[in-house]
Amino acid sequence: MQTPVETFIRTLIVRCALLAATAASSLAPAATPATRPTTGPADLGQEGAFFHVTNYGHRLPAQGERVDLWWCDATRKVPRDRVLPKREGAAVHIAAARNEFEAAQVVIRPRTSVTGLTATVSDFVGPNDARLPASAIRLLRVAYVPVTVPTDARGAVGDWPDPLPPLDAPLDLPAGVNQPLWLLVHVPPDASPGVYRGRIALRADDFTEKVPVRVRVWNFALPDRPSTASAFGLNVGWIARYHGLTSEQDRRAVFAKYMQSFADHRISPYNPVPFDPIRFDFKPDADPPRCDIDWSRFDAAMEEAVRKYHITSFQLQLPGLGGGTFHARREGELAGHKAGTPIYETMMASMLGQVEQHLADKGWLDLAYIYWFDEPKERDYAFVRAGMDRIHKYAPRLRRLLTLMVPADDTLHGGVDIWCPVSRHFDPALAAERIVAGETFWWYICTGPRQPYCTLFIDHPATCLRVWLWQTWQRDIRGILIWSANYWTSPTAFPDALQNPYGDAMAYRTGYGQEVGTKAYWGNGDGRFLYPPLAAVQHSTDPIVPERPDNAAPVLDGPVSSLRWEMLRDGIEDVDYLYLLRDTIEAADSKLDPALLAEARALLAVPASITTSLTEFTFDSRPIYQQRRKVAEMIERLNAAP
Repeated sequence: MQTPVETFIRTLIVRCALLAATAASSLAPAATPATRPTTGPADLGQEGAFFHVTNYGHRLPAQGERVDLWWCDATRKVPRDRVLPKREGAAVHIAAARNEFEAAQVVIRPRTSVTGLTATVSDFVGPNDARLPASAIRLLRVAYVPVTVPTDARGAVGDWPDPLPPLDAPLDLPAGVNQPLWLLVHVPPDASPGVYRGRIALRADDFTEKVPVRVRVWNFALPDRPSTASAFGLNVGWIARYHGLTSEQDRRAVFAKYMQSFADHRISPYNPVPFDPIRFDFKPDADPPRCDIDWSRFDAAMEEAVRKYHITSFQLQLPGLGGGTFHARREGELAGHKAGTPIYETMMASMLGQVEQHLADKGWLDLAYIYWFDEPKERDYAFVRAGMDRIHKYAPRLRRLLTLMVPADDTLHGGVDIWCPVSRHFDPALAAERIVAGETFWWYICTGPRQPYCTLFIDHPATCLRVWLWQTWQRDIRGILIWSANYWTSPTAFPDALQNPYGDAMAYRTGYGQEVGTKAYWGNGDGRFLYPPLAAVQHSTDPIVPERPDNAAPVLDGPVSSLRWEMLRDGIEDVDYLYLLRDTIEAADSKLDPALLAEARALLAVPASITTSLTEFTFDSRPIYQQRRKVAEMIERLNAAP
């Protein structure tokens, strides 16, 4: 029997499958340099052409002749066979606020094969001997996954960079092949502003190299809790299967490491407390009928999620509401009593009223949302409206989320607090009307849309997910939703084994009526931003791996990040910069020089060089970094102005 969370995720999977079947597949119009994003030639949108551009990166000085070294920013996907850049640079450059993660890629290209390569860092030294400690600096290995079936016309067959496993063992590198290292700096919240300098020490059996690094720390800090709300699926069942976890103690310990990854990336899961649900006890025979609620375990776990992991939202798991999807729906029922009957309504009123008051008392009301029906069709609108009105009647302050763009008619107007359409369905005119009415917008991507939109696929530009956040800010959208972060296998495609996400980049469909053993495609990397640790798949590159034996030692390591998971964080941090700038402007309004304030306000608009529409955006990361720098410098100027 599936748990409610597993059933919920399964219905999301089915919905995304249908979305994929209807997603747009035409190419983006050619860009005009004066007014359009700098995507380059029109054919960059076809067959992975963007992946093979060579107009970025800087060569680094090398002391010997064994390896060539170069570096590039994090928002790039570096092919294994990419030629060396022509431009030269003296050091790797990174700029970040306090309390921010920021990365760059150092690429090693051996002239002859190298064995036993290691890389280490020490403290970076800044103004007045201030330090970025080595403990705040991580080196990861950029790994590649095989794409054998392109996601769409924008993708291509080949090895694509995505997993970022820890650099915890010496590397053997073949000649003439690029191996990027991911240099990740977490600037402490109390770091002094200014420029810090350090080096990466590369050592192998017969050579040493030192890579100079320069980190600029801006004189402001990002808040612990991001400004953009998020809701991502995180399936604890798949974690347990891949890690071989059987005890609750091990499940909790490993889940905490996944939660830390979510927190570090400024992202919140649907359910941050899967082991500690609210306990409901319905009393239909009481006078009057009621619901008794035990909050003890939930409260303790949620307090940690709010304090330690800085969540921006959580889905309320409430029984008896009914629900469904575009495919099918079910009526609400409590303790054997159907929705609409007097006993049901009395118990529902008891439950919802207590939930609303308790969350208000705890200060969590603005974090909670009820997501009980997924992307209804027009035939479902009356059913959905009745359910939404019931929730509002008994708990008017609880937020109701619906994965749908506002219908053109007024059937659901006033019945939804958070509208969450798929990105390609977002209608700014309809959204503006509902925002004026006090409603909020989130949006989501999954198997759809595909190109020419911003997407989540491995074989699409690295800028996609980062630009998606700039588009989020541009449209006054307050949150993002993605159905899963760890969809590692398909029970339909692999009924007797587990898919190895390191050996097969494709996400295969699981859905109603699909014959077991069928391998139908959703897209490379769909629903998969985190990877299980390599030990969980026995370091195998085979497309499938067996279930871990019951007597196998559990794998207690945390998840492996991905390039796309990092891009989501970078985009969320970019938007945090914009919120900080806006708040700084509002705080300084009428107190500073009007010309300076006008210059600052102009930076709140997303420039055409980044994106002009949902289907026109840059494949080149440089406009993003240029605008980000301008915003950071303006925040510093406003804070320093008399």
